[in-house]
Amino acid sequence: MQLEVMNSPFNQEQAELLNRLLSTLTDSQKMWLSGYLAAPQAGAAVKEYPPATETIKGGNTPQQTREITILYGSHTGNCQSLAEEFTQKLKQEDYNVTLSSMDDFKTKALKKVEDLLILTSTHGDGDPPDNAITFYEFLYSKRAPKLDGLRFSVLSLGDSSYEFFCQTGKDFDKRLSELGGERLYDRIDCDLDFEEPAYQWFEGVFEKLNKEKDTSAAQPLSSRENISADLPVYSRANPFHAEILENINLNGRGSNKETRHLELDLEGAQLDYQPGDSLGIYPENDSELVDQLIAEMNWNPEESVPINKQGDIRSLREALHSTYEITSLTKPLVEKAAKLSENQDLHKLLEANDSKELKDYMYGRDLLDLVKDFGPWSGSASEFLGILRKIPVRLYSIASSSKANPDEVHLTIGALRYDAHGRNRKGVCSGQCAERSQPGDRLPVYVQKNSNFKLPENHATPIIMIGAGTGVAPYRAFLEEREEEGAEGKSWLFFGEQHFVSDFLYQTEWQKWLKDGVLTKMDVAFSRDTEEKVYVQHRMKEKGKELFEWIEAGAYIYVCGDEKYMEKDVQSTLLQIIQEEGKLSSEEAEDYLNQLRKQKRYQRDVY
Repeated sequence: MQLEVMNSPFNQEQAELLNRLLSTLTDSQKMWLSGYLAAPQAGAAVKEYPPATETIKGGNTPQQTREITILYGSHTGNCQSLAEEFTQKLKQEDYNVTLSSMDDFKTKALKKVEDLLILTSTHGDGDPPDNAITFYEFLYSKRAPKLDGLRFSVLSLGDSSYEFFCQTGKDFDKRLSELGGERLYDRIDCDLDFEEPAYQWFEGVFEKLNKEKDTSAAQPLSSRENISADLPVYSRANPFHAEILENINLNGRGSNKETRHLELDLEGAQLDYQPGDSLGIYPENDSELVDQLIAEMNWNPEESVPINKQGDIRSLREALHSTYEITSLTKPLVEKAAKLSENQDLHKLLEANDSKELKDYMYGRDLLDLVKDFGPWSGSASEFLGILRKIPVRLYSIASSSKANPDEVHLTIGALRYDAHGRNRKGVCSGQCAERSQPGDRLPVYVQKNSNFKLPENHATPIIMIGAGTGVAPYRAFLEEREEEGAEGKSWLFFGEQHFVSDFLYQTEWQKWLKDGVLTKMDVAFSRDTEEKVYVQHRMKEKGKELFEWIEAGAYIYVCGDEKYMEKDVQSTLLQIIQEEGKLSSEEAEDYLNQLRKQKRYQRDVY
């Protein structure tokens, strides 16, 4: 028996699947299957629903539902992952959905969009992420159309420790309204622990959209399978506990830095990663700091406290050790803490509305400083923990190729240590990796995809890699991958650190790749080895003519490292080289670099 599409309610793909299945069944299996399918209909009439892309108004007039466009602006990949997941969920409910990064979206089509869902992060001090810049500038230009027929909703991801928290999402929300758009659902701003509010936003949007369907045909999201139930086995929500195989200090004797090279075992995790991706680590707070905080607040370390809305219980000490952030201060935290204190100095600090004074106080201080400076405090330990956010995941650029290192992942982590306000401080995750993590220990990890920092698909394409310090990590992954693939494209690395003797990270590997031809050129800058400090941008300027020739020949440019200083200096130098070598005006050089970015030939992974 062969099922024909023309004589059935099935599409071509469904018919082919059914035919393949039927061809493998015995007669008895076919009889059992026919009875199984008929059983649910026994004793009841079959209720027919209208197609999901129609709503029935006035009893018999079909109306097409509005098309949904989902646009994402993503720096580390979180917004992209959410956008892809929400698109899949909507398509499962037979909604007509178009998904696109903002960079790939044709801005002229905006006036034709009916329902627009925007998911965006905020980069740096309130700027759009790279793949949202073009769309952002278009919306704020005179070319932006009136959007009287548009409905929209914005999900914004950010970090409340930054002054301009979720600013890009706020800007999109404001501008779409100014252009005449109608809010389908109110914007939600998410902190680093974004999953729960993100799903709350989607549920709200879904409920609004669902009201336009025949209510008998559509179930509320809450009554269906949990939205995250089909996530991968190991993910951000369910990290894999990877064993540490190696933990080595890459810096030599006499260095004032400590850079750890970690090798983690991923056997059995089925965590797929590509060069350019990051590894997320869920860190733990230093036990010494936890004990000092408990002592200062006179809490009982064994008191049971809830750690989430599901009612999971931990001891107070364990909750502070593994769940709550206590090493940095944010404005929202200080504002919430003020409600638990009658200390007038704290209230004056907030009432002054002097963002600089508050920022100066928060800089370099932690929760222990806050509770010491502005006590006494009211409320129980549970109430106080209720104002804290979860320990943020730390993301590190992966320093290995899975092709070269099956079932392993390598990281390059700089240990952060500094003195501030009379106390020694250390980074939460970097301190844990440097001081409290030995081979055999385990770290909870997951892979964070990053489609915005990827090798070109054509192996013959030349690449220019610019990085300082631990910013060199992804380039180690790039070259391992290219070596495994036998890529013939040229490669050029610019690397900067303090001292040649003690801080030349992965020196022997670069030299081997230079010898073997995997790495074509390498220029280094060791800023403390010369009387006048020399950085990677100075080496770029020295090689400006050749650098521009590589770019003109189609090279991809990658920048990885510190955002506030190194990345800005590198971009300024690139613009200067493009302007001088290309005989362009400053405006033309800016446009040239923007075109490289749109073509994904200028990619940044900065922090």
